[in-house]
Amino acid sequence: MFGLYFGLGREHILDIQGYDHILFVVALCAVYLLREWKQILILVTAFTVGHSITLALATLQWVDVDSGWVEFLIPVTIFTTAVFNIFRVDRSTSVGHRGLQLNYAFALFFGLIHGLGFSNFLRSLLGQEQSLFTPLLAFNLGLELGQLLIVIIFLAFSFLAVDVLGANRRDWKLVISSAIAGIALVLIQQRIPF
Repeated sequence: MFGLYFGLGREHILDIQGYDHILFVVALCAVYLLREWKQILILVTAFTVGHSITLALATLQWVDVDSGWVEFLIPVTIFTTAVFNIFRVDRSTSVGHRGLQLNYAFALFFGLIHGLGFSNFLRSLLGQEQSLFTPLLAFNLGLELGQLLIVIIFLAFSFLAVDVLGANRRDWKLVISSAIAGIALVLIQQRIPF
């Protein structure tokens, strides 16, 4: 059973049909380079902690939020993260400990919203499972592995663009974040729940 739910979590985050979650992970990483992998690992883990909390609470039906609002708020978190990236001062020159803490807080809080989105999918899979602990743990670990794969692929492209081909780091961040913000705006428009 563990392997089944682990695989489902990994596949769910990597599914191109659910590209909004992929966009969010890339938006989180857009301002970082390969040499900053420790900060990215903490950031992605903060996101995982956030979505794990609400995934568990919603799957256990302790929290119930209208799925229309959740599907609307997910691209709002993507847009907000991308715009924050665009307007933030370059990390290499002036972002200190406080700026990093703000990133982690964003990732944790936005993870709470994304967890509600994951919960609808997981709840439909669980059906009449006797114990929810093992499926929840396995699904979350699968999601985390999927997110780390996305991060590795994105960092490889960043390394190639900035470190090998010599693209300006600021320009790379602006192009990636602007593209993500544009896609998120389209998703927001498509998912307005009112």
